[in-house]
Amino acid sequence: MDFETKRIELVKRLCWEGRISTFKVEKAFLDVPREVFVTEKLKKYAYLDTPLEIGNGQTISAPHMVAIMCESLDLKKGQKILEVGAGSGYHAAIISKIVGKNGHVYTIERHEKLGKDAKENLKKANIKNVTVETGDGSMGLPKHAPYDRIYVTCAAPDIPSPLKEQLKEGGKLMVPVGDNICELVLLEKKGKRFIIKNLGGCAFVPLVGKYGH
Repeated sequence: MDFETKRIELVKRLCWEGRISTFKVEKAFLDVPREVFVTEKLKKYAYLDTPLEIGNGQTISAPHMVAIMCESLDLKKGQKILEVGAGSGYHAAIISKIVGKNGHVYTIERHEKLGKDAKENLKKANIKNVTVETGDGSMGLPKHAPYDRIYVTCAAPDIPSPLKEQLKEGGKLMVPVGDNICELVLLEKKGKRFIIKNLGGCAFVPLVGKYGH
């Protein structure tokens, strides 16, 4: 199966739809092999624009949703990023390409097996600037804080306060808020207040943990 051709076709479609609007996000999508981050039996569907099961009741997000989140976070080279919900490692891999070798992505996954799988997938994809941790992502990852950007890949009942606290001044935090059908919310930290922007409806598996469901 010619994965590279399918990857190029998917990226062209995402650009045409306006999901991808910057060269840095386009290049990241072209550089990361999504087939590495899906299960063996689902590899043939790797470049369909749809979520796919990865085990433990979790999914790899649809490419268009990853693109929307990457573009909205306004990522820059050299930034330190926190991802809550590593899943198979695909989203972190895309972000890692955008922040470059001087940037770093810390990702936290509550399922030990998924965290292990994510590490192996990232290694296969030759990505070295992502660190996978296991734990309660709703609590963030204080030991590496503060972060330039934080994003959550599962739906929270509200915006977890520890994530707000671990964000740098001027930093941005993206969280799907609600149940399975939720609103994608973007916050920008300005001193002691947050500027909030609603990016529209989305569907995610629930965030589980102290500040989750």
